[in-house]
Amino acid sequence: MRLFEGTPFDRPPRCEKCDQLEEECVCSPEEMPLTPVDQQVASIFLEKRKRGKIVTLIRDLLDERDVLPELLTRLKSQCGAGGALKNGTLEIQGDHIAKVREELQSIGYRVKG
Repeated sequence: MRLFEGTPFDRPPRCEKCDQLEEECVCSPEEMPLTPVDQQVASIFLEKRKRGKIVTLIRDLLDERDVLPELLTRLKSQCGAGGALKNGTLEIQGDHIAKVREELQSIGYRVKG
C-alpha cells in the first residue's frame, strides 16, 4: 500500500522507460538497463552476533534482476562458508573481509570498508 493510496494526492508508480503506469507498462525487464558493477560501491564490514559469532556483511549493492543470490553463491564458495541474503544485505559466516574484497574487486565492484 502506497502512502497516499485512495486519496486525491495518490500518484501511482510509473515506468521509468515508457512513462506508462506500471500495470500498463509493456517494457520487459530485460530491456531495462542494469547499473554497471563499476558504478556500484559495496560496503563490507564485520558484525559480532550473540554468542561471539562473527558475520561478514556486504551492503549497498543493487539487486537488479536478482543478481544478489548468484553473487552470494559465488562468495560463499570462494570463502568456504555459509551465508544468507536478508533485506538486500549479503551475510557470510565468519571473518572473510579480505576474501570478499578481493572477489568483489575481481568482478568489478568498487569496495568500501
